[in-house]
Amino acid sequence: MVDSIVVVIVLIVMIGFGFPIFLSLGLSGLIGLYMAKGTMAFFFAPSSLFGQLNSFELIALPLFILMGNLLSATPVGASLFQAAVRWLNWLKGSLAISSVGASAVFGAVSGVSLAGVAAVGSVAVPEMLERKYSRSLAAGSVVSAGALAMLIPPSVPFIIYGAVSGVSVADLFVGGIVPGIVLALALAVYIFVRVHLRPADAPADTESYTWKERFQSLANIWHAALLVLVVLGSIYSGFVTPSEAAGVGALGALLIATAVFRSLTFSSLFGILGNTARVSGVILLIIGSAKIFGDYLNLVRVPQTLTEMLMASALPPWAILVSIMVLLVFLGMIVDGVSLIVVTTPVLLPVITALGYDPLWFGIILVLNLEIAVVTPPVGLNLYALRGVCPELSIEEIIRSVLPFVAIQFLVLMLFVLFPSISLWLPGLM
Repeated sequence: MVDSIVVVIVLIVMIGFGFPIFLSLGLSGLIGLYMAKGTMAFFFAPSSLFGQLNSFELIALPLFILMGNLLSATPVGASLFQAAVRWLNWLKGSLAISSVGASAVFGAVSGVSLAGVAAVGSVAVPEMLERKYSRSLAAGSVVSAGALAMLIPPSVPFIIYGAVSGVSVADLFVGGIVPGIVLALALAVYIFVRVHLRPADAPADTESYTWKERFQSLANIWHAALLVLVVLGSIYSGFVTPSEAAGVGALGALLIATAVFRSLTFSSLFGILGNTARVSGVILLIIGSAKIFGDYLNLVRVPQTLTEMLMASALPPWAILVSIMVLLVFLGMIVDGVSLIVVTTPVLLPVITALGYDPLWFGIILVLNLEIAVVTPPVGLNLYALRGVCPELSIEEIIRSVLPFVAIQFLVLMLFVLFPSISLWLPGLM
């Protein structure tokens, strides 16, 4: 047990000194394996890394990232926002509510929260500020809604969790639908109530649109909507695997970007391919290195020991569960989402299953935690993404604006923690 404490300290120190997370995980895991098995560690570590990455399901990861990057290079995000505005303008606070709706749909298109914040935020925030919406409401609605991409399929975090845990990615995609809809509705209801209690946050919209104009607004988004239906429908029907559907999605996104919007040049295409390769490479390195670290923990029985300690405690299962959720929320504030999944899953999943909970449900709850993680400082990437596309907002303003939305996200998280059957209802029908 002393050796495992030393290994964890090495990991924390390396992360604290700014070492890349994949190097911190891989090297600390290798040190642990060496202390446990001597020179055999130099055979175990490469085997762990290759075994983790040698997975057909992981092919979906770079392909869905490519699909999102290609569609981010088109006006789809702006078109989604404009369509939502025309259909929802009868609601008070319609621009902020439209941001939530557009982000939810764009999340189903891209699966990457940063892309949603950039695509919708670059259009929605300036328009809200121009129409005298409060800066807090404008920033908070976009940042929090952008996180929906992590939950609404095709979700990159679900692919990563599936690779680490062995849970079906297709089942995870289905399981993310109900929580994604509930969270989007909760954010929209909060905005609706807020602007009625504080009318100054959202002046009344004086513009009106005819039904013809509303239907015309769908002209620039139907291709993306059709692509999502084809990709997800083929997965849910069992016709193709998620990896095969990701290939179809990437090809479809390329056709939309080139043939429909004509928004790609050769240089921008190579830039997108390069960015996709970099992001995918970093994530895959983290996943592989985390496997080395996880295999060490399993070798010295850390997950089993933790499970036995918690099960032997006097705490009721719900108290253990809530404690784990609070821990995940805290860790999400200081560790990026990918690292949080790959480091905590091997340790916490045995505890969750010992408590009698479904690993599929835990994957959904874990991603709900990530929804909070990406909008809380200091590692809340969505905060900095909005600052990048809306320089008129300071990072301090953005952080303050998101706090009430984080409270809503936490309430939704607790709903699915305390009532697991809600999130498992739809997968149970498939």
